[in-house]
Amino acid sequence: MRPLVIHLILFATVAHAESLKRFEATSVHMGTEWKIVAYAADETQATAATDAAFQRVAELDAVMSDYNPKSELMKLCAANDAAPGKPLPVSDDLLKVLTLAQGVSAQTSGAFDCTVGPVVKLWRTARKTKQLPTAEELKAARELVGSTLLTLDAKAKTATLAKAGMRLDLGGIGKGFAADEAMKVLKAKGVASALIAASGDITVSDAPPGKEAWVVDIAPLTKGGPRRTLKLVNASVSTSGDLFQHVEIGGVRYSHVLDPKTGVGLTGRRSATVIAPHGWQADALTKGASLLPAEQLVKLIDGIDGAAAFVAVKMSEDAKETVTKSKRFEQFTK
Repeated sequence: MRPLVIHLILFATVAHAESLKRFEATSVHMGTEWKIVAYAADETQATAATDAAFQRVAELDAVMSDYNPKSELMKLCAANDAAPGKPLPVSDDLLKVLTLAQGVSAQTSGAFDCTVGPVVKLWRTARKTKQLPTAEELKAARELVGSTLLTLDAKAKTATLAKAGMRLDLGGIGKGFAADEAMKVLKAKGVASALIAASGDITVSDAPPGKEAWVVDIAPLTKGGPRRTLKLVNASVSTSGDLFQHVEIGGVRYSHVLDPKTGVGLTGRRSATVIAPHGWQADALTKGASLLPAEQLVKLIDGIDGAAAFVAVKMSEDAKETVTKSKRFEQFTK
């Protein structure tokens, strides 16, 4: 009788999956449009799940935003200005994302660094004025950057910033972290198959009914370039490129991706894609993928279970595109 019971259970599961319907919802958070594609039994379930997921993203935006002076992150920096080097209390959410950020900083030898805020501020001004920061401005900003200047105490739930003027920036990990949290909400609401997209960050859970995987296209390095298609299940992918985010000053094209060690935007054209089990992981590692030497990047990515990377670079318009791929990348293209 056991084979018959198993057959009946499988039949019921397939029948349930086929009865699910596709729903879409969008909402603006963290300065960009978020889109959720969810497979649910009906519109009532889909609406309840997506509304709750977006609410979770909004909560995290209020924690992590470096644009909103009232966010927990910016209040932390302001409190440090008033009392530099003093341990300050942080919420569970902020402590968790800062801890993850510090971990990626260690993995990437500082190529990703959430203390990069002072340099980011300079380059936001440069994009508006089309003028490079002065050497003095860069020197002053770099003195406030470095993962060793941030100390976290998980037991006491505190963060200590070593110097006044430090500014934390979670832009390179925040959207991925929020996507992970939003996916947890969807699953808790009974939505097992969903896709969450926020700019260049995509997180998916189980495959859509009747499909083997979610199909995701990667934007090319340059307009009209070849698109690459990925197949993902219970994974995240993040692409960081300068196709749309760059500034040209004095005839030199600077990427929005900054090197924390120099304080200067990368030059040339580049696009980095990282696949990882978690949204925060893929999001943060794309910054490291843009900066690390190819050999170091491949070693790093190959050492992370379920991770893969693809990086395309053109140092000038006439230069040949060079590509770096980790060992597992092709597994996600088949």
